[in-house]
Amino acid sequence: MSYSLSRSEHLATLKLSNHQRFQHFVDKVTEHGEIWSLANADGWVTLTSEGDNCLPVWPHPDYAAEWATGDWADCQPKSVPLAQWLERWTKGLTADETLLVVFPNLKEEALLAEPGELDEALREAQE
Repeated sequence: MSYSLSRSEHLATLKLSNHQRFQHFVDKVTEHGEIWSLANADGWVTLTSEGDNCLPVWPHPDYAAEWATGDWADCQPKSVPLAQWLERWTKGLTADETLLVVFPNLKEEALLAEPGELDEALREAQE
């Protein structure tokens, strides 16, 4: 289950810089043990950025839910336990050449990260 998120915290966090949101993502994910994205009956949502296949990820389902509009209106936030992410997802995303869009805001601004880069940040935060 995700952590409690007030509306004021939600809005303030979206205003952080890309680097600050990346760090917030790492902090919340390591604290609460979940990574959130969007999925529908066909699987996980991906997007294309500069020709690269990307998976958007968020630290809380409320942020992901805001993206469930338009082409993604049939999607729901879905979590991946952090332990499972570190054990299997990093390898799979790397093999699939999929980048991560880490905690995009509603202006579609975010840092793109290699799966190994995010893996390293998450493991360091756990220490």
